[in-house]
Amino acid sequence: MKHYAVVFAPEAQDDLLELYAWIAERTSPAVAQRYTDAIVEQCERLATLPQRGAPREDVRPGLRITHYRGRTVIAYAVDDDAGRVVVLGVFHGGRDYGRALGQPDMDSDDEPN
Repeated sequence: MKHYAVVFAPEAQDDLLELYAWIAERTSPAVAQRYTDAIVEQCERLATLPQRGAPREDVRPGLRITHYRGRTVIAYAVDDDAGRVVVLGVFHGGRDYGRALGQPDMDSDDEPN
C-alpha cells in the first residue's frame, strides 16, 4: 500500500488556529486543543487512504472532502505524482468551503466573482 505525505497549506494552518481560538473562547483551551488535534489526526489518516473522501470537481479540479464529527469539513487534494496529500482548508460549522476554494470565473473582464 502506498503511503502519502500529508502537508497542510498555510490557509489550512490558519483555519486550525482560528478554530482553536474560537473553541477556546467558548469552552476552554484544553477542549480546543483536543478538538484541533483530533482534526489533525484525521488528516494524517489520509496518508494511507487518500481517495476515501468525496470528490468535488464541481468546486475545484482535484478537490476532495471528508468530514470530522459531521461539523467540520476537511478539504484536500491528492498529488499522486509527488506522493502527498495537501490539506487545503478546514471549515467548521457550515463555513462555505465552495466559495473559499472555488476558482473565480475569469471568462469576462469583470472582477472575479
